[in-house]
Amino acid sequence: MRIAVIGAGNVGATLGTAWSAAGHQVTYGVRKPDPANTAERTVGEAAVGAEVVVLATPWPAVDDAVAACGELTGKVLVDCTNPLLPGLAGLELGTTTSGVEKVARLAPGAKAVKAFNTVGFNVMANPVFDGQPVSMLYCGDDPAAKATVRQLISDCGFEPVDAGPLKQARLLEPFALLWISMAMQYGYSRDIAFRFVRR
Repeated sequence: MRIAVIGAGNVGATLGTAWSAAGHQVTYGVRKPDPANTAERTVGEAAVGAEVVVLATPWPAVDDAVAACGELTGKVLVDCTNPLLPGLAGLELGTTTSGVEKVARLAPGAKAVKAFNTVGFNVMANPVFDGQPVSMLYCGDDPAAKATVRQLISDCGFEPVDAGPLKQARLLEPFALLWISMAMQYGYSRDIAFRFVRR
């Protein structure tokens, strides 16, 4: 699969490394590509040749990043961002809409899926706790796009859990804030994760 990871920070680099190891063709879309790094392109160059575009930028950069991607009609667009307020004071969007719904409006014609937003990059690098994969919740409206993302989640070592349609991100993004606040503010450290269990 041809994947463009938009943003080469901790989340983007960690996911891209895992997908490369799984045999996918990964390029990184960044504002200023390093000529010595053959995997880096401009954002537009990375996106145009990709089947899947993964948005892994800070929330304030989302508008510019999506615009720089160019035409995304027909592509799977995976949103890993969270609409965090400064200082983890809350969410800019939530409960009545979501960050990914804004992303979908910015990229009409793309097949938006929310995923990879509910744990930190350290868990993405090793999503196995006590010998069991932790859960990665995802949501979206296009069944084929969700199947693609489900495979990418599995390729990273997570247990994929389908949370429903895209509007479920109105719950997944606040859920991400729960992980972030517990990890960063309330003493649990970043080595925590959630597992979906059933009888």
